[in-house]
Amino acid sequence: MSRIAIIGGHGKVALHLARILTGQGHEVTSLFRNPAHATVVEATGAAAVVADVEELSATEIAERIAGHDAVVWSAGAGGGSADRTYAVDRDAAIRSMDAAQLAGVPRYLMVSYLGAEPDHRVPPDNGFFAYAEAKSAADAHLRGTHLDWTILGPSRLTSAAGTGRIEVGPDIEGREVSREDVARVAAAVLAAPATAGLFIGFNNGGTPIEEAVAGLARSV
Repeated sequence: MSRIAIIGGHGKVALHLARILTGQGHEVTSLFRNPAHATVVEATGAAAVVADVEELSATEIAERIAGHDAVVWSAGAGGGSADRTYAVDRDAAIRSMDAAQLAGVPRYLMVSYLGAEPDHRVPPDNGFFAYAEAKSAADAHLRGTHLDWTILGPSRLTSAAGTGRIEVGPDIEGREVSREDVARVAAAVLAAPATAGLFIGFNNGGTPIEEAVAGLARSV
């Protein structure tokens, strides 16, 4: 059994992930901003911790994740202003990485997106530009830490029921993947320490998730 902290614990991927992890016998702490969401979060079996990481320092985040074995970043500004996108998806994410190092939490899983890279090719006049820039900066910072990190790069997210099957690889084209399957991938990656240091791009596809993740781990 591991202790896993999920930041952004009321998000759709995070709620799926908390249910999966607690169902596997892990102890999950879900951090989220709005106190009104506590009942929904607790229904996953996770411990609910109200914590607005947009406002907390790295030290304050570290206090809330100390004693855990892994941190999952599944938070996001969810659109809106560019300023808030940078504040959450870049700045707060980076503070959470620094917090994990301060707290001695070794494993860090970032939920990013397929195409997240410095040369993301999103033009400045595109409404997606701030998010692309923020995720690029956060992912780059994570790669420079001493954490055992893995970055997940799902393609376009859907609310469809999960299939339990994906395709992975550097050359896949961006199509779509269900949020439930993103959570399943996250759970499989957390159980596969050899995936540390990888960016994993994926869509829904034909390979069972556990098989796909095991193949990635073997290739390292």
